[in-house]
Amino acid sequence: MDKYPVTAVGFARMEAELKQLKTVDRPAVIAQISEAREHGDLSENAEYHAARDKQSFLEGRIGELEAYISRAEVIDLATVDHTKIQFGATVTLLDMETDESKKYQIVGEPEADIRENRLSLSAPISRALMGRAVGDDVEVKTPSGTRYYEVEDIVYI
Repeated sequence: MDKYPVTAVGFARMEAELKQLKTVDRPAVIAQISEAREHGDLSENAEYHAARDKQSFLEGRIGELEAYISRAEVIDLATVDHTKIQFGATVTLLDMETDESKKYQIVGEPEADIRENRLSLSAPISRALMGRAVGDDVEVKTPSGTRYYEVEDIVYI
């Protein structure tokens, strides 16, 4: 069974979401299904079908989170070399083409979220950054073409 590396913050976030789903969302959906059943014919009851769909999604997410949590390996960021980019690093990069600075944190698969600038350890940019130091130039091959960055800062939170 494979372990998933996660940060302590990411692990806590997953546990909090699981608790929310089990203690608040699941009972609410069960109540919605029960209420919709009282409206009569289930074959034409849109509220009932919507609640069942929501329950199905919710149970799937609960199962997914339980699997991630059971296989999570929380990485202590205090034990990694802070002068180089490793798992858990928050990296500021200078895009050499646009002169824009971008900040990303390199995290495990279950906690990755591009909207929050958290990149999966397996993402092309993360793989290219591993082991680099401040001032290094990095070439990243992406599906949309090759990008060039300079490492401006490395922080471990």
